[in-house]
Amino acid sequence: MPILRAIPAILAASLLVTPAIAQDRETPYWASIRAEKVNMRVGPSESYRIDWVYERPQLPLKVLRIKEGWRLVEDADGDRGWVVARFLSRDRTAIVVGGGPAPMRAKPQAGARLLWNAQPGVVGKLGDCDEGWCRFDVTGRVGWIPQKRLWGSGEPRSK
Repeated sequence: MPILRAIPAILAASLLVTPAIAQDRETPYWASIRAEKVNMRVGPSESYRIDWVYERPQLPLKVLRIKEGWRLVEDADGDRGWVVARFLSRDRTAIVVGGGPAPMRAKPQAGARLLWNAQPGVVGKLGDCDEGWCRFDVTGRVGWIPQKRLWGSGEPRSK
């Protein structure tokens, strides 16, 4: 009988441990901004000063570290800071980088029909990537873009 009485206590204790385990997600990983406005702070608390304010929903960020409801992130420019985790999504997005427009093609091939040119700084939803090309959706305009022109594609690497 003592074991049966202990089961509710064990279950309750396991529920208390679950959030801590959820914090152990492997980093780095890609995330994107889910809010209209997100403050990036110099530390993982609202008591730290705001270093930057993002006003770009869907902007991709690399999550480098996890701490109690906060995420240390890095953006495409290499800036780092802490944001509240609830303002991030696991939806995969990317931002066009590099000099000049990036061609968005009808197929994942250099010679395929040109659909649009995406300027550096354009953000879109990231689809599958294969053999150096990624499916990219910019507000419903879908095409294939060279993967090397998209920050937020591929496996995130630690520096």
